[in-house]
Amino acid sequence: MSRSLRGQQGDSYSGFADRYDLFFGEFGQHEAGELDFWSWLLHGLEVRRVLDCACGTGRHVHLMHQLGHWVCGSDLSAAMLTRASLNLTACGVQRPLIQADFRELPYAGETFDLVLCLTTSLPHLTDERQVVSALRSMWRVLRPGGILVLSQGLTDKLLKQQPRFIPEINTRDLSRVFAIDYLDGRVRINVIDLVHEAERLEFMVDSFEYLKLRPGEYQRLVGEAGFPFASMYAGFSQQPYDPETSDQVVIVARK
Repeated sequence: MSRSLRGQQGDSYSGFADRYDLFFGEFGQHEAGELDFWSWLLHGLEVRRVLDCACGTGRHVHLMHQLGHWVCGSDLSAAMLTRASLNLTACGVQRPLIQADFRELPYAGETFDLVLCLTTSLPHLTDERQVVSALRSMWRVLRPGGILVLSQGLTDKLLKQQPRFIPEINTRDLSRVFAIDYLDGRVRINVIDLVHEAERLEFMVDSFEYLKLRPGEYQRLVGEAGFPFASMYAGFSQQPYDPETSDQVVIVARK
């Protein structure tokens, strides 16, 4: 048995990028109802150019391409961008991917109709000041009337119940469990992968810390960044976010 701890310095996804997509299954598959959500949200809007500024392994770059939009992706993690390039190439999709910090997006002003920052990416930042800096950077690259969409799994329900362990995956070859530490102002999620294939037994731990950013705080923060209002949904659904029951939050703001 081997045990490895990663994510302590440098690119925190360097040892995890190739296993990240196990959360979702086959690349190109999406959450139930997600395509319907995007079709509903963007219906009647003139969305041509899309930026996914925390594109990770490219899942939403691929989805936006499927929906017929011109889309590019950026991410701070070189390892995730490498995986995104491999994923998209395997699907026959060639889209621009660049390494960039979403606090300082390197695009000309008012370039995009839609900016995405999904899968609990903003809470990687250290404090609210940094979050507002990132939101302002996204505001600057949106055209007037453009849409910003954020999502995260840190919900009021999770932070209230504070489960210590959450089973995520259990297959013949792999089990994945979250072990969560609730700290002052932050949450540390330890992703524990147990590989139990016939030819090897391996134990891997990747740890990620997040700012304890409650969904209700986004309306204030996007306002500080220049967005006049934000709506919150229960994940990729058309239902309003419920602090008591929702397991995911999607925030939508318009410039």
